[in-house]
Amino acid sequence: MARRARQPGFRRNRNPVTWLLRHAQMSLASLGRLSRSPVSTLMTAAVIGIALALPSGLHLLVDNVRQLSSSWDGSASISLFLADAVSDEQAATVREQVARRPDVAEAQLISRSAALDEFRRLSGFGQAIELLDHNPLPAVVLVRPAPTVQDADAVGRMAAELQNYREIELAQVDLQWVERLGAITGAIERAVLILAVLLAGAVLLIVGNTVRLEIQNRHSEIEIVKLVGGTDAFIRRPFLYEGLWYGLLGAAIALTLVLTALYLLDGPVERLAGLYQSTFSLDVLDPISLFGMLIGGPALGLAGAWLAVGRHLAQVQPE
Repeated sequence: MARRARQPGFRRNRNPVTWLLRHAQMSLASLGRLSRSPVSTLMTAAVIGIALALPSGLHLLVDNVRQLSSSWDGSASISLFLADAVSDEQAATVREQVARRPDVAEAQLISRSAALDEFRRLSGFGQAIELLDHNPLPAVVLVRPAPTVQDADAVGRMAAELQNYREIELAQVDLQWVERLGAITGAIERAVLILAVLLAGAVLLIVGNTVRLEIQNRHSEIEIVKLVGGTDAFIRRPFLYEGLWYGLLGAAIALTLVLTALYLLDGPVERLAGLYQSTFSLDVLDPISLFGMLIGGPALGLAGAWLAVGRHLAQVQPE
């Protein structure tokens, strides 16, 4: 028995070339064992792929929304609605006064007649508007703050100062909805993180249960290997590679699912952005999502196999 225990494969070999060859041989043997049951292997890998694709896809979606909203942050503006009693000449004077402020980059006046023409063109209620006795729309001064006043709090203080003008009825900051969108995306990102942790635990359970069943099916084989002197590390190795292959196949399926979803959504998103005169398009996978799938998948598979083998291998003892 002691002589068998010293046979190659049952003790640690310090030759790095031999060590690498044995690991490569064991890796290919594990892959071949999985290929002999393609249906069950594909089903397990597909479940892992879906579990990896969900948080990665949602993270990519949140990242695209954040990039879209950040592009709007730089174009914060203030709409100054003038009182109805303000004439066109007074409105032009107000625009000049506002434009002379050091914190204003540009001030544009939209007269009452121009506002009515734009509303008639965009609303589709042209005939109904003709029945009105007077123009109900006020003159508006569109203010674009200077680059030094792009902070939301600074823009809010600037709007409060402009509200004190006697001719200005209302000063509305056109950035509040972008801030709300940012708060919503922040909450969704936290939910995606929680979902990723839960699905990572699910992947560990899936791989661990699969490896546990494999250990039970090879119970007799493991007993024989232990009888001839096989160490736990030698017996553990093929199961670890099986978990690694499951994670790698699941990562490949997750990558395929995410890229397919991007391809299917890219056209509709571009058409929707075009309706708003925007050139926005969905970004490809960012490094975090790509790393999470290609590295996280095999790592979770390896960890799940390690936990399962460490727990159930000790229960297999030769009689």
